[in-house]
This record gives sequence, C-alpha cells and structure tokens, in this order.
Amino acid sequence: MTYVTQEEATAISPRIGNTTSGNTSAKTKSTHASQAEGDIITVTGLSRKFDVSKPWLNRVIEREEKKYLKAVTDVSFTIRRKETLALVGESGSGKSTVAKMVVGLLPPSSGEVIVDGQNIWGGGDLGPLRRRIQMIFQDPYASLNPRWRVDSIISDPIRAFGLAKDNAEIEQRVGDLLRLVGLDPLDGRKYPHEFSGGQRQRICIARALSSKPEFLVCDEPTSALDVSVQAQILNLMRDLQDQFGLTYLFISHNLAVVRHMATRIGVMYLGRIVEIAPSAELFKAPRHPYTRMLLDAVPDLAMSGRPRKMIEGEIPNPISPPTGCAFHPRCPLAFDRCKAEVPRPTNPNSDRSVACHAVEQGKI
Repeated sequence: MTYVTQEEATAISPRIGNTTSGNTSAKTKSTHASQAEGDIITVTGLSRKFDVSKPWLNRVIEREEKKYLKAVTDVSFTIRRKETLALVGESGSGKSTVAKMVVGLLPPSSGEVIVDGQNIWGGGDLGPLRRRIQMIFQDPYASLNPRWRVDSIISDPIRAFGLAKDNAEIEQRVGDLLRLVGLDPLDGRKYPHEFSGGQRQRICIARALSSKPEFLVCDEPTSALDVSVQAQILNLMRDLQDQFGLTYLFISHNLAVVRHMATRIGVMYLGRIVEIAPSAELFKAPRHPYTRMLLDAVPDLAMSGRPRKMIEGEIPNPISPPTGCAFHPRCPLAFDRCKAEVPRPTNPNSDRSVACHAVEQGKI
C-alpha cells in the first residue's frame, strides 16, 4: 500500500482555485441489465439546476424572466467495486452537488443513479439500499450533533437499521468502531466539542462504518484539517478500504490528495466532466487543457524544472455560462468551434475519455 508521507503531506494544503438490496425484484434487475457486473454505481445523464429567480411579484414589476443555475449537466460515470473514483475541479464545478445526488440527499433534475441494479430515484423500497450507502461530510465541526454523546452518534445507524439485538451488543459494536479508527472506547462518553478536528473526522468515519456500508461518498473529508492530520486520515481510509472492501466516491479539489487515493479521476468544470482517466495516466499524460492547468498548480516537490503555466481567469457564472465549451474563455487552444459547439466525450464507455475539440482534431 502507498502511504502519504510527511513530505508529501506538505503539498496537500495548497488549494486549486477558489475553491440494493439482495432481494431486488427481477423486474428491476432486468431494467438495468446493461450495468456491468463489476460496477456498483452507474450514473447516467445526471443533471441538476436550481431556480434562483426573484419572487413572482418582483419579476412582474421588473419584467424579468426566471433564472436557473445549472450546477450539474449531463454527468455520466461508473464506479467498480472496491475502487476509488475521485472528482476534482475548482470550487463551483459541481462536485458536491454530484455527491449529494449519488448518495440520495438531493434529487436530480434529470438522469439516474443506479446502485447494484436499482435506481435510487426510481421509487420503491430503498431501506436496505440506504444501509449500504453512507457519506463522510466535509466539515467535522458541523456534521456532528453537539448535543449527542459520541456513543449515541455512532450507535444511531446501528439502531435504525436493526443491526444489533440488545444494548450490550450495540455498546460492544461502538467500542470496536472507535478502536478501528484509532480512538478509545471510553471516548464514546464524551461530546464532540471535547475532540480535535482530526478526532472528530475519525468519529465521522466510525459513524459512516457503523451501518456496515459498501459504498462511501467522501466529500472533501480532509479539507478542514491541518496537513499532518490529513495524512493520518487518508492512510486510515486506505486501510479501511482494504480491510472491508469499500468503494469510494472521493470529492476534492486537491490533486495532491487525490493522487494517493484514487484509482480513477474525473475532472469537472462548470458542471461537466471534461476528462476521466486512471490516476497514473492522468498525472503522466493529461489531455484536456483544464486538467493540464490544474496539474501545473500542484507544488513540484521533485523540483523537476518542468515549465508551468499559471492558472488564469475564473470559473464562469453558472447562471449564464459561455456558449459552446465552457472552458473556451480560459483555454489557450480555443478556436471557433469551441465557442459554438459543446464537446462530447471521446470513448465515453472506456476508462480514458476526454471532451475537447482540440484533442479531437489532434491539436493536443
């Protein structure tokens, strides 16, 4: 296993930009028979827009039309069992919105999320499926109830899903989970405010594991922590993945973190995935101009002397995005077609795909 060393951890803090159940019916399974046998998550055409219009009376008086913010547009990807897919990009690119839709917290405007053959937004009984999907939130200070003791926080999913028979078994399970994440079982009697940021994130991980999930959505789980604690949490998550065979959707805009965690990486820009590739290939030979720009922002610890291009411009307003390719106002290789036509992904069903007119015409 590859661990994050203290030297490598120093590269983690710079930020880029602003930064189903086994009893599923045969009918449901046949509906999504196209899902590959090794895939646990299949996301197809996922989109989400938010109504940000003024109240009706204001719009009538000021003669304004409704306004919509397009947070996510036509996102598709698959996640195989026991792998980590990371979504990266600047703040405002739609990563967290995708995470919330995949985990079932935010309904999509269109598209579907299929987990083990069951569409989580297609209706039906999702109780058994909910147990198998959990989320680790970005802020460990806000995601824990300050009025609950730690043992109550961790035991709540165990009680909700009926995973233990009595209080003694629940107490034993909570103690085991606290040991698993490097805490003492006696810490269960404390309240969240009595812990440091890194310890709180360990409690969040223990809570996520308490329902015995198979798929974890990690929304920037280390962004609120200092660099030394970040390395500890990342190594813990890698160990837990190997021990329990977990599948991760890892959200971040820090490529130094993603490099150590991800099997594959999807690069998002203004609500779309512009490139997706295996981690090693993406860092060795990025194809999309935006991916290259992000990689140039990662500190060069090896002091290779490779020429770099600074990040220029800012991500556009998602309420009124540019026509054609959304990246063309910042792209050094943009030409007329980029301003008029939205690029489609090349090889959309493969591990390596990029949506760029310059790549399609051989300019990169």
